[in-house]
Amino acid sequence: MAPSSAATDSDTTYLEGVVTSSTGSWYDVQVGDRTVPSRMRGKFRLTEQDVTNPIAVGDRVTIRLAEEDQTGFITEIHDRINKLSRRAAGPRAGQEHVLVANVDRVWCVQSVHLPALNPRFLDRLLVAASARDIPAGIIINKIDLATEANKPEVMDFHLRYADLGYPVLATSATEGRGLDRLGNAFEDQINAITGPSGAGKSTLLNALEPDLDLRTSSVSTKTQKGTHTTTHAELYPLSNGGYVVDTPGVREFGIHNVHPKDLAYYFHDLSPYVNDCQFPDCTHDHEPGCAVKKAVERGDIHPERYESYLNILESLQDEQDPSR
Repeated sequence: MAPSSAATDSDTTYLEGVVTSSTGSWYDVQVGDRTVPSRMRGKFRLTEQDVTNPIAVGDRVTIRLAEEDQTGFITEIHDRINKLSRRAAGPRAGQEHVLVANVDRVWCVQSVHLPALNPRFLDRLLVAASARDIPAGIIINKIDLATEANKPEVMDFHLRYADLGYPVLATSATEGRGLDRLGNAFEDQINAITGPSGAGKSTLLNALEPDLDLRTSSVSTKTQKGTHTTTHAELYPLSNGGYVVDTPGVREFGIHNVHPKDLAYYFHDLSPYVNDCQFPDCTHDHEPGCAVKKAVERGDIHPERYESYLNILESLQDEQDPSR
């Protein structure tokens, strides 16, 4: 993380720091060894009307310190190196929601069971990360719940993404398996950890760093879905010198600001074939002479990945033209 700094203009003190937590209208800003509760200037909300949260965890900001109560007022948001966003749902559907800013890698946690592996969710996240040039990794959690019946599925899932060059780690928070490798992967970098509700993100971080004492909850055995235990993103320091941002679990990951014609370029396994198609505007769906479809038929592209591509393509096309 960038070092903090301070400047004084007459009787006003300005400090630079990093946003470590965002809860409603207040932000925790880490300035050296101190945390300064801070508020946002209204102009940021007005100038970023297509974004649900103009300031995100990981942002580097300048604050004006209020000497009377030692709170801050955010006066400047510094340029971001990158950001991981998703399409907002609910009343603000279609707007951009920034999960985290200025990270070295984003990790998607998937669980073997309760809830089950969700490659469609994962592929959407990987597209969002690729579109922002953010390296991504995959954590297969709850491997202690693997059975003889689902082990082939888990192995296929593991190899599918490892073969694409993604780091894939297998972990069990309850049994402590894979924690050393996870800690080494997190070392000396800023990591964001995300995934479906109930995948065990907070439990995994507690196992890795017991002093964090993050709140956790169980998964419903009836619905096999988790609840949103983590209610807001928060950045935590790790004992090995790294940092991790724990983000709230989500049921679906909507991709924001990716044009349908560009989608294939963000699939690492599809992109090598895109320029070999018969038509330059090929959507790799129904057109003849499609090099991507031929690669699927040869077995060079996993059929589940191609189905994910088609699923995302359809959703992006519907967003662009709801009447089609």
